[in-house]
Order: sequence, then C-alpha cells, then structure tokens
Amino acid sequence: MKLFLTAAGAALALAAVAACSATTGSAAPHPTATAKDADAAPGGCPTAPSLPLPTDFPADLPVPEGAVVTSVEHRTGDRLVVATVVRDDFDVTLSFLQQRLPQAGYALKEGEAEQNDAESNFASPTVQGRWTLRKMSDCTGGLYLTYLTSLTS
Repeated sequence: MKLFLTAAGAALALAAVAACSATTGSAAPHPTATAKDADAAPGGCPTAPSLPLPTDFPADLPVPEGAVVTSVEHRTGDRLVVATVVRDDFDVTLSFLQQRLPQAGYALKEGEAEQNDAESNFASPTVQGRWTLRKMSDCTGGLYLTYLTSLTS
C-alpha cells in the first residue's frame, strides 16, 4: 500500500511539473497569468460585453466594427494575443483584413485563404504579427478573428 501511495504521489508530482512546463516558454498554448476571458454561451457565442482592447494593442491596427474581444493574453517576448468574435460574413471580414491592414500601413505576407479559414502575417515599421480568421461551428454567423502582435526592435 505504501509503495502504491508513493508511486501515485510521484505520478501526481510529475503531472504537475509537466502541466507547469507546458504553459511556460515562447510558444505557450495556454493563457498566462495576465490573460482575461469573456463569458460565452454554451454554443460558443459571446454573451458578455466585449473586453477592452489592451493599451498595448497597436492603436492603428484595424479591427472590424462590432468585434467582441473574448480574450487577451500576454505571452513571453512581449507578444500579445487578442481573440475576438466577429458576427459577419466570412468573405466580408476577409476582405476587410486584406484591404484595411495595408491601408493602415501593415504589409501582408505569407498568407493563405481557404473556404472557412484564412491567415496572414503582417508587419509595419513598429509591429509584426499574424491574424487568423475561422468560421465558428459553435456560433451561427460567428467568426474567430485572432491577432498575435509584437513590437519590432
């Protein structure tokens, strides 16, 4: 019995260490301690008012009107992830991103678009980043639009 408890304790300790190490590092897939999340309905559509855009989000980076900020995450390396839900047509929102970012001084590069999924890197003299756009299967008429940004040195 004592051997079983010791082995179980060791397994729990290893699981805790693995969980902690999975959230640290430059490509952490999980929110950091400074992340904020908005409420969502069981179907995935936002039910709470939009979170505010963080003060370190580039002020000149275009965001579609009516986008609901659902989470904000500060990652290592001064990277910022802002997740939004847009209630609009996929092609309309894609066109917005492809037209408005260059108009605001952000060059689009290394992007691709498919039927319900699109992404592109972007850069200005002071900011580099990537946006992703995906149709939501759990929110009728909803699109996930996520921005990853970091300041250039």
